[in-house]
Amino acid sequence: MIRRAALVLAIACLLACSRHPAGRAGDGGAALRIAVVPKGTTHEFWKAVHAGAVKASEELGVEIVWKGPLKEDDLKGQIDLVDSFVAQGVSGIVLAPLSDKGLAASVHSAVSAGIPVVVFDSDLQGTDPTSFVATDNYAAGRMAAEELARRMGDSGSVVVLRYQEGSASTANREKGFLDTVRGHAGIRVVSDNQYGGATTESAFATSENLLAAQKAGTGAVQGIFAPNESTTFGMLLALRKANLAGKVHFVGFDASDKLVQAVREGAVDALVLQNPFNIGYAAVRTMSQHLRGQPVDKRIDTGARVATQGNLDDPDIHELWQPDLKKWLGE
Repeated sequence: MIRRAALVLAIACLLACSRHPAGRAGDGGAALRIAVVPKGTTHEFWKAVHAGAVKASEELGVEIVWKGPLKEDDLKGQIDLVDSFVAQGVSGIVLAPLSDKGLAASVHSAVSAGIPVVVFDSDLQGTDPTSFVATDNYAAGRMAAEELARRMGDSGSVVVLRYQEGSASTANREKGFLDTVRGHAGIRVVSDNQYGGATTESAFATSENLLAAQKAGTGAVQGIFAPNESTTFGMLLALRKANLAGKVHFVGFDASDKLVQAVREGAVDALVLQNPFNIGYAAVRTMSQHLRGQPVDKRIDTGARVATQGNLDDPDIHELWQPDLKKWLGE
């Protein structure tokens, strides 16, 4: 592992030394080529991020290379992708790290080779990144807690289905939720140590076990929180299988067509929606500005909203759960 990292860094340094500095606008250098590396490529969230990145690339006249692991548990695959882009000598890397620690060495290698990194969606430990573009996930978790507490009438038992260890974005949502919901004296958190994992299938299996262990079928659970798309959908499937959908208050996170329909039907009380299109757009824009010598903020909050049955079709909410992917991705 050490030899491979050293080789990647050596190659990258040679490439960095042999090319024009960062292809800044007006210096006669090559066009900016920015690698965009998401956590995964299958969830609807990442498709919206991709669309926003494409829009930014077209407006700003930069080239983006979109490539990420298929599944959100392939840490080695994401590390290999970042190391490969460093070796290729791209102008910059825009990265949503699968692990706040696991990508730190690769990002440090990139920055040492003269390739700046903008981190988006999920934070990274250390000071190497140029900027962090994301939802204020702690605040978004607080929003979920207040919505669920209101639905529960500030009384009852709550379970939390976590995502997976090492994911800073969801960990901050979970912390924001738990810190806030525990401030409601009539609400008791009865489980907060179960992880759904990176896929709907694993989240569904964990959800089934969690509901059974907490005797949700007997009315022992009044509220549920899940912190991302896959855990929300996995929990929804488990609730439906147990004939509990709509009977237990449920606040989830992120959107897909199936989750939006579940809100319409009352099976999910609310979804906290990020703005993934804006995240992708702002991340690429921030990198482009930095490469062209413009100042950028160290942290950029892209916002979040609570979507309910009553506001799903409000224009500003509708845009969050149904961005125009066809225009930018052709799908």
